[in-house]
Amino acid sequence: MQKHWSDGRVLIRPYRRSDVDALYEAVRESVDEVKQWLSWCHSGYSRDESEAWVAACSQAWANGESYDFGIFDARSTAYLGGCGLNHLNHLHQLANLGYWVRTSCAGRGIASAAAQLVAHFGFEELGLTRIEIVASVENAPSQRVAEKVGATREGIQRNRLVNGERIDDAVMYSLIPADLGIAKRKRKT
Repeated sequence: MQKHWSDGRVLIRPYRRSDVDALYEAVRESVDEVKQWLSWCHSGYSRDESEAWVAACSQAWANGESYDFGIFDARSTAYLGGCGLNHLNHLHQLANLGYWVRTSCAGRGIASAAAQLVAHFGFEELGLTRIEIVASVENAPSQRVAEKVGATREGIQRNRLVNGERIDDAVMYSLIPADLGIAKRKRKT
């Protein structure tokens, strides 16, 4: 299995210990915008949390529990955000796709480029048959990313997301291999 994927503009790869400081700086820069959607992002976010996250990502990757990637500029290698596949359901060959981009880089198509790379990884490397993207009904930027990637909006799920004290309804999107032009595979037995 290869260890990085790129479209020439963005590059995604598993987190490394050397990413801790860049991750911490990006989260601190983005707290005001990201905390409303992702409960792990909060005003008191610390470098220790970045260090713990990177260590947990490595362990989860090794165990096949989740596949989290840093998003980097393909040319400068600057850290741009994070994305990944989690909530894997091996029986039904599906996973959830999540993403975030640091505030100074938002609105440039980075999240949609990274999400597409992650989806290809999920379908081609992991053999998934469905990838879900779940976004708060209030999170228009995340919904735009799902739509730019070619995901199908399937409906509203009531009380789907819990973020601190707030419980949000969510929009469910899905991707299947055909959405990205990937041939259908037979189920592994």
